Amino acid sequence: MTRPGDQHDLIQRPRPGDPAGPGPVAPEADLASRWLGSSVVAASDESFGDKENLLTPDAPAFEPGHYGNRGEIVDGWETRRRRDGGHDWAVVRLGTPGVITSVDVDTSFFTGNYPESCCVEACGWEGYPGPADLTRPATRWVTIVPKSPLRGDEHNVFEASDPRRFTHVRLSIFPDGGIARLRVAGRVLPDPRGLEALTIDLASQEYGGAVVASSDDFYTAASMLNRPGRARSMGEGWEARRRRDGGCDHVVFRLAFPGVIRRIVVDTAHFKYNASAEVALHGHLQDDIPPSDSTAWLPLLGRTRLQPDTRHEFASQCAQPVVMVRLDAMPDGGLSRVRLIGSIEANARRTAGYRWFNSLPAAQAVQCLVETGMSPDLVTEIETQRPLNEGWLLSEQRRLADDSTAISYRALASMIEGRVR
Repeated sequence: MTRPGDQHDLIQRPRPGDPAGPGPVAPEADLASRWLGSSVVAASDESFGDKENLLTPDAPAFEPGHYGNRGEIVDGWETRRRRDGGHDWAVVRLGTPGVITSVDVDTSFFTGNYPESCCVEACGWEGYPGPADLTRPATRWVTIVPKSPLRGDEHNVFEASDPRRFTHVRLSIFPDGGIARLRVAGRVLPDPRGLEALTIDLASQEYGGAVVASSDDFYTAASMLNRPGRARSMGEGWEARRRRDGGCDHVVFRLAFPGVIRRIVVDTAHFKYNASAEVALHGHLQDDIPPSDSTAWLPLLGRTRLQPDTRHEFASQCAQPVVMVRLDAMPDGGLSRVRLIGSIEANARRTAGYRWFNSLPAAQAVQCLVETGMSPDLVTEIETQRPLNEGWLLSEQRRLADDSTAISYRALASMIEGRVR
């Protein structure tokens, strides 16, 4: 059994229509989404319900009266009844690190067995720590949601305000009980190191690309178009209602980084009788959405015929770096995925590097600096000067042009700005 309205989508989409004007609101993603590669690394106990259920993308469901060897089957994480005065916890690796803005601790269908309260902590790690690393006493967890009471069979949403970038969260429940789902809303803040040498999907959610407008989300949301991976069914793509007015549908992407698009992938997989007949794509140089007939939209792909249930690849017709991309789907129908493959513009890579480095928790920033080969004293000096502005590194290198520490600053420039000055 599921209930209407329980599909808790943390990606906030604008209303359908043809928006115009500056400053579309940046949507937030579920940083703990399985679509983005999140996983539950460890849990103190999962006697009645598997810890992996916390991150299941679908809304929780429950069918009373179904029992297994561990008791009644639940769609969530549920621990045994504690008699020792302790509490339970689960550690989640975020699929895409970012700045957390809120946490939804969903207790749907847990009525007589939900925890009395919870708290949420976060940390930032380099690499891929295992359970032993994350559960040792020395791990620096930061409280982002203090211990707070929970209500049963409800979405318990807590705001978070820490501006740092985190890679893992730890949910603690007191003293025990069941949680159906855990959603972690936030702004994706990718690690840009090395991306300057690659071509990537500039629209992908894993880097922070977002759907900021769509004309119609009647059947399924346009925000599915830039998810990682292939759609497994028509229900995991974008499908609009049938148009009777002679117009067309559209979707607008804000790229994760301003960049030059080299190749466009439009996939109609699983859409056999209702795929869009044609598409056209345009790019915009600024972070706003002009009217559809504005000359500010630069052509990326002219009106092009599509085939049902087919992955199409097209060359882009624009060599300029763009921020926004508008896709027009004629006349309506459905698309499975859209990929905008290209390279990051140099200034955008530099800006992303400073944003990433300034947002790291102190311990992670120190580790990144140590890995460049800096001396401990220089590491401490630079870490305490954060946030660094984009002119700081150039001025420091000029001052140290004849100093032995200039080598360390060149390594820092490569890490933060993507190239050696």
